[in-house]
Amino acid sequence: MDLGLRNRVALVFGAGGGLGGAIARTLAGEGAKVVVADLDRDAATATADAIRSAGGQAKELVWSLADLSVIDDNVENIERELGSIDVLVNNTGGPPPTPVAGQDPSQWLAQFQSMVLSVIAITDRVLPGMRQRKWGRIITSTSSGVVAPIPNLGISNTLRLSLVGWSKTLAREVGRDGVTSNIVLPGRIATQRITFLDEQKAKRENRPIADVAMESTASIPVGRYGDPQEYGDVVAFLASERASYVTGSVIRVDGGLIQSI
Repeated sequence: MDLGLRNRVALVFGAGGGLGGAIARTLAGEGAKVVVADLDRDAATATADAIRSAGGQAKELVWSLADLSVIDDNVENIERELGSIDVLVNNTGGPPPTPVAGQDPSQWLAQFQSMVLSVIAITDRVLPGMRQRKWGRIITSTSSGVVAPIPNLGISNTLRLSLVGWSKTLAREVGRDGVTSNIVLPGRIATQRITFLDEQKAKRENRPIADVAMESTASIPVGRYGDPQEYGDVVAFLASERASYVTGSVIRVDGGLIQSI
């Protein structure tokens, strides 16, 4: 199936990591020109090099989502080199695992700026061009915790849920302009983040990490952690021409983990 992404410009955040890297490589494989944005220069370069080695087009860009002042300069840089942004994949890092109660207000403020306000501000920067061209895709990766709150991920559960309300509202505002806005929820996908969370749980409960991972996979109907490529494939479809009638949705890529309907 031709997804209609050839020569589209895609900006993918967190593209040096497991989920973001898989998304970036998949979009590039479909012919998109991909901007690999990440706070970690080496990680961004590794993903961009992999794309170029496979014959794709990629530009690495060091970008701190906590710094809103760089948005205009970075977007203008992309527009000069590659063209206007057609696909925006908002994929932010996760906050430290903590209870929801008793966190310092400064912690909430810092995480809100990097996880929520940055997503809104970057989207607002690229959205006028999408609406003018009558084509655009806004895809925001959050967490299964927005449907079923995850213990000890209080900040993540709270702040990511606000992006669901924002994305749904945005979808209604821009739908007639050919722009879609969707949320994607990863379940337990085999990335460094999941390994870290398993390690933290094992440490808190004084248990072997192998036991924690086994218990976790036992709760997933398909019986395993997901592959980042499986996540990237779903995001690539939502970014495509073929998904023009999918908007305002929350798509689960979780192997059936979330028990609610």
